Formats: sequence, structure tokens, C-alpha cells
Amino acid sequence: MSTGTAEVRDADVLTQTPPAARRRGWQGYLTMPLILLAVLVALYVYVSGQDLDSIEARSLNAGALLSATGEHVALAGVSTVITLVIAVPLGILLTRPFTRRIRPYLITLLTLGQAVPTISVLVLLAVMFLFLGFNAAIVGLVLYAIIPVLLNTMVGLEQVDENVLEAGRGMGLSRMQVLRRLELPLAVPVILAGVRTALVINVGTATLAAYINGGGLGEIIMAGLTTNRVLVQVVGAVLTSVLALLIDYLAGLAEVALQPRGLKPTRR
Repeated sequence: MSTGTAEVRDADVLTQTPPAARRRGWQGYLTMPLILLAVLVALYVYVSGQDLDSIEARSLNAGALLSATGEHVALAGVSTVITLVIAVPLGILLTRPFTRRIRPYLITLLTLGQAVPTISVLVLLAVMFLFLGFNAAIVGLVLYAIIPVLLNTMVGLEQVDENVLEAGRGMGLSRMQVLRRLELPLAVPVILAGVRTALVINVGTATLAAYINGGGLGEIIMAGLTTNRVLVQVVGAVLTSVLALLIDYLAGLAEVALQPRGLKPTRR
């Protein structure tokens, strides 16, 4: 075999996209929604076949479940948007040279804050400041979800090749233009992974909002716990799990769609 042929084959190997990174076909994208739909149908059939008492019927009627689900989505969505507004700019700021000295202390402080259980934060807000309801739940969720987005923003920006940045500066781009045109687009995949994590965290943690009258599917679960109705508890837990998996799936689609074109895997 000639050296030229070997080099061509080596180049082929290097440029091949690994199977795990290739784009899924439409069948792959439909798998998760179909599974979640099957779970919901099975849950509906099971609950419909039960002889519900007045308490169960009041907790499991369609209006109550839809209202609780809407509140839960609002809790997760609003808290995630606020988290992004705070964490992404802060992550950008902490990767600039002038913040190098305070960076370790601030990250340590935020990490310690995340170690505090969310229920403790919510109870503290309720007892010490009489801060209850939707807004108080948003504060607790933001405090808990800010670390994944912040750290992923920093990691995404810091992993950008310095040679790429130098090339941008050599072309006459300002620091702000380098950040906007080079650093942020190349850091998008890592930042989006942090956003996806924050979304799933918020969906799961939002169930605790029921303890401070914040609404959401946690109220269904709590109603089952306080009245000792296992069926109500199961329905609330299953709906919360399905919602978390659905939001994770949608966030995964957004993650693929928002990646810079040159970084998207190609279908073979």
C-alpha cells in the first residue's frame, strides 16, 4: 500500500463522525414522545378503572390536573429564564481576566448555597420573611439551579481554543466582538447542556413549592399524602416524571437546533 493511500485512509478515519454523535432519524426523535404518551394512556386507563371516592375524584379531575400542570410548567419556565438572565452574564464576567482573583471565592459561595436543601430555603423564606406563594418558590428554584448554568457557561467559554481568539483579534475584532462572534457561539453546546440540567432540576424541585402555597403538581402529591390516598400520590408523581422527561426531551431538541452549524453532527 502506498503512503498516499494510507494518508487518505487516515484522514477518512479522522473525519468520520462517531455513531453516537450522528443525527438521529425521525424515528429516533419520536421514540420518547411515544413512550411518554403510552405512559399517560396507561395511567388514564388505570385511574378510569378505579372506584374513586369523593376525595380522589376531587383531586384527580381533569381541571385540577391541568391547572396543577400549568402551574408547574410556569414555575420551571420562569425560574429557568431568571436563572439564565443571572447565570450566563455572571459566567461571562467570571471568565474575564479582571475577575480572576475573586472567582474561586464566588464559586465556592454559590456551591455552598446549592448544598442547602431547597426545602430549607423555602421554609426560611416563609418563616423569617413571611414570603409565600409563586414568587417565593421562584426564588428558591433560581438559587438551586443557578450553579449548573453558571459553571457550564464558564467551562464552555474557557474551552475555546486560544488560537481562535488570537486569530479574531488579529482580524481587527474588538474584545466584545470576539466574545459575541467567537466565544459564545463555540460555547453554546456546553451552555445549553447546563440549561437543560437546570430545567430538569427545576421541574423536580418545583414539587416542593406546594409546601409554601406555590402551586404545581406538588399540591396533587401533597393532597394524596395528607389524605392517605396512594392513588393520588401515584398520579402526581407519574405526571411530574412525565413532565420532567418531556421537558428534557424538548430541551435536547433545542440543544441540537441552536448549535452552531459547523458543530452539528451530520447524518450518514
